[in-house]
Amino acid sequence: MAELPTSPLSPDSACKTTLYPRLCKSMLPNYGSNNLYNYGRLSVQKALSNAFGFSSLIDRKLKNRFLIPNNQVAALRDCKLLADLTTDYLLNTMATLNSTDNLSGAHADDVQTLLSAIVTNQQTCYEGLRASSPSNDLYAPLTNGSEIYSVSLALVTHASTPRERKRKQRKERGLLSELKVGRDGFPQWLSKEKHRIIQAGKRMLLQSDSVLVNDTVTVAQDGSGNFTTISDAINAAPNRTDVKNGYFVIYVLKGVYEEYVSIPKIKWNLMMVGDGINQTIITGNRSVVDGSTTFNSATFAVVGQGFVAMDMTFRNTAGPEKHQAVAVRNGADLSVFYHCSVEGYQDTLYTHSLRQFYRECDIYGTIDFIFGNAAVVFQNCNLYARMPMASQNNVFTAQGRTDPNQNTGTSILNCSVTASSDFAWNSSSVNSYLGRPWKEYSRTVYMKSFIDSLIDSSGWLPWSGDFALNTLYYGEFNNSGPGADTSKRVSWPGYHAIMNVTDAGNFTVSNFIMGDVWLPATSVEFHAGLDS
Repeated sequence: MAELPTSPLSPDSACKTTLYPRLCKSMLPNYGSNNLYNYGRLSVQKALSNAFGFSSLIDRKLKNRFLIPNNQVAALRDCKLLADLTTDYLLNTMATLNSTDNLSGAHADDVQTLLSAIVTNQQTCYEGLRASSPSNDLYAPLTNGSEIYSVSLALVTHASTPRERKRKQRKERGLLSELKVGRDGFPQWLSKEKHRIIQAGKRMLLQSDSVLVNDTVTVAQDGSGNFTTISDAINAAPNRTDVKNGYFVIYVLKGVYEEYVSIPKIKWNLMMVGDGINQTIITGNRSVVDGSTTFNSATFAVVGQGFVAMDMTFRNTAGPEKHQAVAVRNGADLSVFYHCSVEGYQDTLYTHSLRQFYRECDIYGTIDFIFGNAAVVFQNCNLYARMPMASQNNVFTAQGRTDPNQNTGTSILNCSVTASSDFAWNSSSVNSYLGRPWKEYSRTVYMKSFIDSLIDSSGWLPWSGDFALNTLYYGEFNNSGPGADTSKRVSWPGYHAIMNVTDAGNFTVSNFIMGDVWLPATSVEFHAGLDS
């Protein structure tokens, strides 16, 4: 029988749950026994101290930025943003751990999500620095921090009791009832009020039985709205608003907005609504070839929790020859993209971290065009491969899970996997794959989706040699279409032709991202289980 989290346990026994037992034992008291929960709490305290120290180290580096090449400065700025997020996540984790002696339910999922994101933040910083400089004195503290955070993740995860997934959790978080969407794709309250909002040209307070809206502003390039740029509207939004007090809605009228949009960590529960795919367009062309980091190449980036986007197009037009060029980078917890189009080539959609949901979206790209390490579900989406450069393969996903205790992965449910209209005629000349393992514990599943003939019969592509083939988790369940035949799929130990509903159910909206707890407040349609 497994030890209960509150049972006395020696540091040696506790640290066996981690990837770094020697480091773990050095972080815990070397006398007597404690319980796993308290060990986890102690490890998070150590992690928080490390995070403060690393953030200060980056600050000192940036003070001398005039002595550093520009590409390294860009990577350091990414690291600073990520380090600040890590500190916030650890402070939130510590507050939760100090408020109880039994981590369970939604709180357990929240804490594991935050600690998983912290490990991802470290990895992202490391990769950005490595791409800009072959040698850097930040590598050692980065590696040390990554190992400390991994220990905390393992201890806290194993100290958590299994979570319940009951309807009562909706009351636990104070979220709203399920909402309805009108025929035009807008929430019903917005369908009725949209034109009146434009005519009034001023902020309004809307409230209905279905959704709460704290305030509404409009963005119009012709000056008829409250703002002419999206960024100005975001800056006007209040900070750290609770979803129980309603969304701050930014209605973006149709037009092509050539601006780089960033929604920072202090802007919570923004809802951005456009006039439809290919009507409201945000576009940019940053790329790695032209000097950006992958992380900062995004046309649209969001980290403010509770973000919702509806009926918009997001583009990076750098083209395949510019290599990594992100259209959307999403590191916002409890975030949703509904009826949106995300368009690029290599690295189109960066699902960086935390819990995300995409419904009825079109996503276009070539190499690794859905990548990152969020816990993310794509439902009823269209995934389109485009024409890559000569001698390149198309790869739909490159999931970046680096630690077996992270609750992350990419779940693709009831979607369509096919070629874009301008590539379909020539798709047989390019090898296309469902995914490849960017990181050691890469995890991706395709379930009940249509897979077209462009997908190679092997299904999946190695990253390099036998890297991650034993530790990844790639699964397929009840897919259809000419590319869905699994009889000639790869024979890697980590590949699974999922045969039962129970295993497939682990990757649904309800079980994988606890979406039935938080999605009802967004107005977006979803299916909690495997039903389409």
